[in-house]
Amino acid sequence: MKNQFSFILILVFVLFTIYSCKNESTSIPDSEIINTSQEHPKLILTAQGVKDIRAQLGKIPIFDNTLAKVKEEIDAEIEAGIEVPIPKDYSGGYTHVRHKRNWVVLQQAGLLYQILDDEKYAKYVKNMLMQYEALYKTLPLHPKTRSYARGKLFWQCLNDSNWLVYVSQAYDCIYNYLSKEERNKLETNLFRPFADHISIDSPQFYQRVHNHSTWGNAAVGMIGLVMDDQELIDRALYGIKDLKLDAKAKDDDGGFLNKDGKAGFLANIEEPFSPDGYYNEGPYYQRYAMYPFLIFAEGLHNVKPELKIFEYKEGVLLKSINALLNLSDADGDFFPLNDGQKGMSYYNSALVTAVDISYHYGNQDPGLLSIAKEQNQVLLDDSGLAVALGIKNGKEEPFNKKSINLSDGPKGTQGGIAILRNQDIELVFKYAAQGSSHGHYDKLSYSLYERGEEVIQDYGLARFVNIEQKGGGNYLKENKTWAKQTIAHNTVTQNETSHFNAKYEVGSQHHSVLNYFSSENKNVQVASAKESNAYPGTEMLRTMAVINDEDFEKPYLIDIMKVTSDSPNQYDYPFYYFGQVLQTNFEYQTKETLKALGSKNGYQHLYLEASAKANSDNSKFSWFNNNKFYTLTTITNSNDEFLFARIGANDPEFNLRRDPALILRTKNSKDKTFVSVIESHGSYSPVSESAINSNSSIKDLEVVLDTEAYTAVHITNINGSTKLFITANKNASTETSHSVKINDKNYEWSGSYYFN
Repeated sequence: MKNQFSFILILVFVLFTIYSCKNESTSIPDSEIINTSQEHPKLILTAQGVKDIRAQLGKIPIFDNTLAKVKEEIDAEIEAGIEVPIPKDYSGGYTHVRHKRNWVVLQQAGLLYQILDDEKYAKYVKNMLMQYEALYKTLPLHPKTRSYARGKLFWQCLNDSNWLVYVSQAYDCIYNYLSKEERNKLETNLFRPFADHISIDSPQFYQRVHNHSTWGNAAVGMIGLVMDDQELIDRALYGIKDLKLDAKAKDDDGGFLNKDGKAGFLANIEEPFSPDGYYNEGPYYQRYAMYPFLIFAEGLHNVKPELKIFEYKEGVLLKSINALLNLSDADGDFFPLNDGQKGMSYYNSALVTAVDISYHYGNQDPGLLSIAKEQNQVLLDDSGLAVALGIKNGKEEPFNKKSINLSDGPKGTQGGIAILRNQDIELVFKYAAQGSSHGHYDKLSYSLYERGEEVIQDYGLARFVNIEQKGGGNYLKENKTWAKQTIAHNTVTQNETSHFNAKYEVGSQHHSVLNYFSSENKNVQVASAKESNAYPGTEMLRTMAVINDEDFEKPYLIDIMKVTSDSPNQYDYPFYYFGQVLQTNFEYQTKETLKALGSKNGYQHLYLEASAKANSDNSKFSWFNNNKFYTLTTITNSNDEFLFARIGANDPEFNLRRDPALILRTKNSKDKTFVSVIESHGSYSPVSESAINSNSSIKDLEVVLDTEAYTAVHITNINGSTKLFITANKNASTETSHSVKINDKNYEWSGSYYFN
């Protein structure tokens, strides 16, 4: 009895001690005792974020409006019922679109469950996931065989990865709603096999540095974070170890697959992004890739904060958002560099994600709030709440796009993109590297904009994205035969042959080199770059300046393309303008029968509509578009001719736009310096039927010096005022002093150029 009493006393003492320790532990902040690897939701929307959002509901207009819209859409989906069809279509087909819609619905329903605490949304997500579990374990490879890496739900692994990136977020949101047995069923029969097919079964897709594999990495990693599966997380971050690839394997875009061991999410940050945040495939694919980059990074930040993912490579992911926003025109449309569909803008959902995450995890730039306000929606998560509160509190400021030079390449040493902005004029000058398999053969090309409207266009891609009637919504053959070819761009084509002979493996080894970039003077902004490898034995140096001159109504473009070669060549120098021809100072002869300008390298897609011989030192071409007048003044000689061309030859399925071009052709020349000025001037009112300032202000354009070291151009306007622009063709650093004699007059300056 005595021993039993002693035992009871000891037990009471132990329980009291435990209770005391427990009471003492309540003084420790929750953030220090929570095991974040077990808490859900934790991936994008967090448990603390749910509490904060619920506390603010009804008081944050942009968030409340977004929530109401999403709720209306998802309620309608729930009312319509679940549909998980057997896959059979390409992009744009019914089953493809339905599964694509399902991934969005699942993600949004999961968010609604957490924010509104309404079980119907969790039940809906659970039921649909169970239908996918039942379907997926029966699926072979997708029946469409075009892709280099077929998925199971979709015709390509890329779309399977899209699905898992979104659905992992839905699973995270209902994780605690499900029983242990239900989670085990989904993970065993759906999520792990899904992740394995994307990665282990499809190394040609996964083991790469490419926007496709970024989606794959994020998909595998995000479901790994939700399931707390370290093996999947490591596979996502570092790729598949000890994997051998077929040395001859190619992707469906013609680019070679990665053979140097660089793979995984970190490699996909390290390789494509320059230190300035430029993504080598161009803004269209940067926009597409930013969602998996940022959403997986946010998940890593929340679940694996020790990785410090937003600090990786000196914070390049957050830098890249600023770069991407600057790669858009005045309307927010991204410049169609490389493969890029026109009209894609920062109103796209991926950019809502980018802006919100950048604001929340970056330095809370108030300029981002003004873009978020224009987007008129936010993410329904922690970062969206931060943006909504910032807007509510009136913190937004205009996002000011300025002239910017963005380097290309992992170390910023592989050329770049220069954007010159002067009032309403924007010049996009491309002197970048190849741009991976989505790159075009267009060294030193440019496009010109006024108030968001194309003046001199870049064609972009040849594809009707997700329109099934046009090639299943995929790339058309004309993307290779036309859109990628050099003649499709505003740069020099030599001997009707594309740069690098349009060979990816050659072009990917080279890049153009910056001569100088200068934007300090708001009235004179200049970019200059050199290309020495596009054609063996030929060097091209292009200098482009956007100048605001008091003698002209608007800023104008000076374009100097200096070509030097070891042998005589034919050079074609096109201008892909928009609108209607108004006037020329040379006589041209129209063709009664339309024929292709050539037989290959893009020339087979150009109709020759008219031709002319240059008959003066200054040739002028004026056109009319969007109720504005434009004039090209270019220096010519008797060996030059003009070709009026139109896209669309040898295009029986009408896959190409019928856009016009004017081509300046020089034959049998070793060295040629093309010098042009493009003016925007005047306006026309169809209401009053009045034209204002419809004529060019340039009286004369003259090259007064052209040596290896310098090129100097006189511009004389109709009032007799003359300005001189001198560019340093080498030794163009800001510290270098220059002295040049022109017509017995000395000009001295320090820096890259002279203008007065």
